[in-house]
Amino acid sequence: MTSVTTGPHELAPAPTSMAERAYAAIQDQLIMLDIPPMSPIDDLALSEALGIGRTPVREALKRLEVDRLVVSYPRRGTFASGVDITDLAYISDIRVHLEPMAARRASENAPEAMRVKLTELADAIQDDDVMLKSRHELMQWDLRVHRSIYRAAGNPHLEDTLVRYNNLATRIFCVFLDRITHFDRHVDEHVGLLRAVADGESRKAEEIAGEHVAGFEKAIRAIM
Repeated sequence: MTSVTTGPHELAPAPTSMAERAYAAIQDQLIMLDIPPMSPIDDLALSEALGIGRTPVREALKRLEVDRLVVSYPRRGTFASGVDITDLAYISDIRVHLEPMAARRASENAPEAMRVKLTELADAIQDDDVMLKSRHELMQWDLRVHRSIYRAAGNPHLEDTLVRYNNLATRIFCVFLDRITHFDRHVDEHVGLLRAVADGESRKAEEIAGEHVAGFEKAIRAIM
């Protein structure tokens, strides 16, 4: 059995600066709710935990505020942003248009080496046992699938936009993850999407991506 244990950034360049490292690390903690919504953020504690200076951490927090993952208040400090379920419709409205575009572009534009990596990821996920995965592991590979396709699309502006909105969707996903049933369907959709992109089946990839986003919103609303 193959295990999907690598992080979500594998197809993206490794962070090169301390600020980039801090941004990636804090971003994942916020997305996974390891830093709980509305909790205060202590930049000194983060600096010590990450082994990164306070200045890069503060730079990262400024970027994360633009991403709507943190919020700063004068004289009160910086806090993890809340998870507002009413945002789901707004986030889905954007993703349902852009996710199919990214899947189509990836299927058309991805270089051969990247198609091989997407196929390998699909094989690894298909061979894995979802029921044995921890919550953190499940969300890590979910992020990895989406970010890999965004990267393969070859449009950095589209990639940045989709990463931002998928991060917000993933926070909502984490809130309800323990109550979601039929997670195997979610896995099957990821496998089918990865294979369609890797095989250059642009129409199929576009269709699966659109249905995936719509299905995600429907599944969340069913358990609200």
